[in-house]
Amino acid sequence: MATLHLNISSERLEKRIAELAKIGQIEETGVCRLALSKEDKQAVETVKQWMTEAGMTARIDHFGNLIGRLEGKKPDAPVLMIGSHIDSQPYGGRFDGTIGVLGGIEVVQTMKENGIVPDMPIEVAAFCDEEGCRFNKGLFGVRGILGRLEPEELGRKDKNGVTRKQALIDFGCDPSRFHESEYEAGTIGAYLELHIEQGPILEAMDRPVGIVTGISGPLWLTVEMVGFAGHAGSVPMSMRQDGLLGAAKVIVKLNEIASRYPENPTVGTVGSLQVFPDSRNIIPERVVFTVDLRDIDIERRHEYEVELRQAIEEIAGEHGLAYTIREDTNSEPRYCAEQIMEKMREACTEMGVDAPELMSGPFHDALAMSYVCDYGMIFVRCKDGVSHNPKEFSTYEDIALGTEVLYKTALKMISTSV
Repeated sequence: MATLHLNISSERLEKRIAELAKIGQIEETGVCRLALSKEDKQAVETVKQWMTEAGMTARIDHFGNLIGRLEGKKPDAPVLMIGSHIDSQPYGGRFDGTIGVLGGIEVVQTMKENGIVPDMPIEVAAFCDEEGCRFNKGLFGVRGILGRLEPEELGRKDKNGVTRKQALIDFGCDPSRFHESEYEAGTIGAYLELHIEQGPILEAMDRPVGIVTGISGPLWLTVEMVGFAGHAGSVPMSMRQDGLLGAAKVIVKLNEIASRYPENPTVGTVGSLQVFPDSRNIIPERVVFTVDLRDIDIERRHEYEVELRQAIEEIAGEHGLAYTIREDTNSEPRYCAEQIMEKMREACTEMGVDAPELMSGPFHDALAMSYVCDYGMIFVRCKDGVSHNPKEFSTYEDIALGTEVLYKTALKMISTSV
């Protein structure tokens, strides 16, 4: 692969990735850029400047999205959108989301430098709050431009009690003007996204890039189990209403359900847990925890959800607990457009790249875009499949190769109706 000629500038791309990683840097290689934070704003302004350097006009909309636009020969034609995100998890890595945004900018800048004018406009988007960790609901910016936000979302609070509405205002947005930033139906023709795999498959196959076939459907629940606080030294075990014990049994049950058939891609995770009163010598009265259940087979996921809900009811009854279950996210699996995948296959063949086809377990901004247009995704190999961790790592050579596939795919789309 070392002899492969690249149209894109791998040096420029590497420099920008490294520079962006300094904003919100934690430890030697980690990043913390929570959505709508001061670090996020600094990153957005930095990337906005790079969009301008690439020949685009750039704006920050009222959802907090950064969008750069390159005009085409037909300004009113549906746009080809390329994007991802630059916000991160609180203990995240340098490449998650970032390579999709900076790779998109590199695609446009390479076109400009080669005098290529697309038929339709091209827009590169850095969508706001893809991760969802700050307000416990992700894909905010991309759902915003599509008019798919839910009524209570502005009232969601972070761990410091700051509402999403206030965070948006502090960021410079005006939630009362959301409608000005929404896209009318039919104005987005197709969507492309480059992303690290966040899984071990490409590395296990010794392949630098892969073509995504679809995205698993995530189900996010928030469960609250309520018992009764008492002295840890005096209440007999048989008389306790221990909320944490009930939650622990539910967590074990979720793990059993998701791992029952190892050949299936089902995954289940409890990633956040809050205990009240949170004291060494008090029986836990109330526990709130999150459930993340994903599968490419929606019927199987539905069956597992029913089983989990039944288990929660039985465990709560066994321990004298009250409980509530709140659904935060419920998305069906979404499959990539065959005609876009075919263009990616052609691009890889031209480059002499053997790109396997694989599913995405994590969701991406592409998941929301799939409801309004055809979409395609390219994965880049990452070491040990590690992501959402400062140890997340992809080589710049692999990232450049993935960006070149993105560039060649875009070239095949900018003069063809997709």
